[in-house]
Amino acid sequence: MFKIAYDPIYAHPLPEGHRFPMLKYELIPAQLLHEGIIKPDDIFSPGLLSDDIIIKTHDKGYWKQLHDLTLPSKEQRRIGFPLSAQLVEREVRIAKGTIDGCLAALNNRIAFNVAGGTHHAGTNWGEGFCMLNDQAIAANYLLNSNLSNSILIIDLDVHQGNGTAQIFEKEARVFTFSMHGDRNFPFRKERSDLDIPLADGVGDEEYLDILHKTLPKLISTHKPDFVFYLSGVDILSTDKLGKLSLSKDGCKKRDRFVFEQCINNNLPVQVSMGGGYSPQIKDIVDAHCNTFKAAIDLYF
Repeated sequence: MFKIAYDPIYAHPLPEGHRFPMLKYELIPAQLLHEGIIKPDDIFSPGLLSDDIIIKTHDKGYWKQLHDLTLPSKEQRRIGFPLSAQLVEREVRIAKGTIDGCLAALNNRIAFNVAGGTHHAGTNWGEGFCMLNDQAIAANYLLNSNLSNSILIIDLDVHQGNGTAQIFEKEARVFTFSMHGDRNFPFRKERSDLDIPLADGVGDEEYLDILHKTLPKLISTHKPDFVFYLSGVDILSTDKLGKLSLSKDGCKKRDRFVFEQCINNNLPVQVSMGGGYSPQIKDIVDAHCNTFKAAIDLYF
């Protein structure tokens, strides 16, 4: 089986009524275990990262403010979480889980992080519930360790991966691809190597058609040796922060197609969960669990 990064710290306590569904981070592994999809040995708890790895992606001053809990109130509000030492530790462990997942995927083709996909965090800012960009940190780790020479980041969250785009805007070895809702957060977009903005209400057929026409060409043209996949489920029609209209089946078909392309091209892939904000937590958890199930169907 593939390795799955998870730690109880992922489900960070938030003020009552907060709109971010932290509970999903407990429920995803619990549901997979309950259904017998995974075994306890498939899950690992990530450790911490050294400062020098973090500051190869994020500005040293920004990281110091996070670490020392001195980030200005305005910047904390932009992130959307009350800053605390436990929250910062959570972000660091998530990033370490993504790095460890990359190393596992190099040996076993695919690995998952139950959290992550924190793509709104840029070099010197956090926003939209993102403080450290886990996949960007991991991509730089692979490059700096000479474990990869050409990376493709496939960001299929409903929101543009603006932080990821900004971090890698001058890095030719990383190709950033974001397919997202056009009229949605962030309202100031950065420029990915390829952005595909979607109109409100796009459903299964149109979404999958665009992806089918785009992804194989990207892989063929840019010839990556490693893939990061951000599998946000906020593309669902039930999502309160997304504006697309995909079904759970359409979302699972999306995941399956991405994995098929990775398999067909012998590409290791690390998967981070990304967003999901449907009012019913069951819809979020089911859709995230379907991503794992699609991988198991194809890889094992």
